[in-house]
Amino acid sequence: MPIIKSESCYRTKLLLTHRRNLKAKFLDLENAIRHSLKAFGIRLGKVGRGAFEQAVRTAVAEDPLSSELMDAMLSARAALWRQYCRLHDLVVKMVARSELCRRFMAIPGVGPVTALSFMTAIDDPSRFRRSRDVAAYFGLTSRRWQSGLDRRSGSHTKAGDADVRRSLYEAASGLMTRFKGRDKVKNWGQAIAKRSCHRKACVAVARKLAVIMHAIWTDGTFYVGDPAASQADAGRRAHDKARKLLGAHR
Repeated sequence: MPIIKSESCYRTKLLLTHRRNLKAKFLDLENAIRHSLKAFGIRLGKVGRGAFEQAVRTAVAEDPLSSELMDAMLSARAALWRQYCRLHDLVVKMVARSELCRRFMAIPGVGPVTALSFMTAIDDPSRFRRSRDVAAYFGLTSRRWQSGLDRRSGSHTKAGDADVRRSLYEAASGLMTRFKGRDKVKNWGQAIAKRSCHRKACVAVARKLAVIMHAIWTDGTFYVGDPAASQADAGRRAHDKARKLLGAHR
């Protein structure tokens, strides 16, 4: 029997989908501009998003036709970016109003998009009898083949919602590479990376995060990643992070 989610979940999913689409189109335009300049031997190199437009205009300033073409492309790029930021602000405001999403964001690496995507995809946590079943729902468990007594495991199944799986993977990668504090899940993932590879370690950490986030949802608790910290410390950090998030959008 198909699972019918709430109307609010479908609306939120639509917001996340359109936000992702606008960002993809924005990046497509940037890449098209870079490719066009490369045809004339112009390579922009590493240019920040804010300095990109000025760098392009400077590069084609001596060629009237190229300057006109790039002006049209840059105007379209700016319009896409404004609308993307508009939808991203809606996402952040929704997360700021959600106590559950703010608890999710106490986990290092988990940002507004990951928190809202996970909450929207699950909708009702009681659908899963065990928290570890959530990882399989998002395709983060290994494929298995069996022929007689021969059993083999392959890469993860990639079943379920690809956007949530991608968000969890990015959160895991952020926890593994950008978070500088102490964290037991990070240490666990780094141990896997040493004996295997970074990609497999990120998949394993993403699977662990999905299980942890569902457990946090059902238990009403906070994430405590530092073995020396208490749940009260974790709750205070989550409150401070939420206050900054709310303050930015009042």
